[in-house]
Amino acid sequence: MARMTAFSAPIAFALAAAVVLPLAAAPVAALAQRDPAYAAARSAGQVGEKMDGYLGYVTPPSPALKSVVEDINLKRRAVYSEKAQAQKATVEEYAFTSGCLLIAQTQPGEMYQAPNGSWTKRTSAPPQRDSRCL
Repeated sequence: MARMTAFSAPIAFALAAAVVLPLAAAPVAALAQRDPAYAAARSAGQVGEKMDGYLGYVTPPSPALKSVVEDINLKRRAVYSEKAQAQKATVEEYAFTSGCLLIAQTQPGEMYQAPNGSWTKRTSAPPQRDSRCL
């Protein structure tokens, strides 16, 4: 199979989305339920979803929050690596597709990274996403 790129294969995103969506959503929901510090930080707008598929800090984190977010991001990277290999994609391509999906799944009041790189609070409207997202 030809190598996929996030920039030249929009159909690859659709295929990856079918695989990533259940995988990306489950860890976020599960971690929010398991870790009160993560859930509180997400609700308070201290962390948000980045376009690259990882969590980012909207405000400077405490050492405890930094530890939680780093752990979540390490786990995401492990999943992305495994799934990217299976899909014959790069980790970055798979993570970007996951970022598109995770941003789409944010709830009103949660923070996400807009295409221009700024942190944006989700409203009831669909989030702004990179033009490469489907």
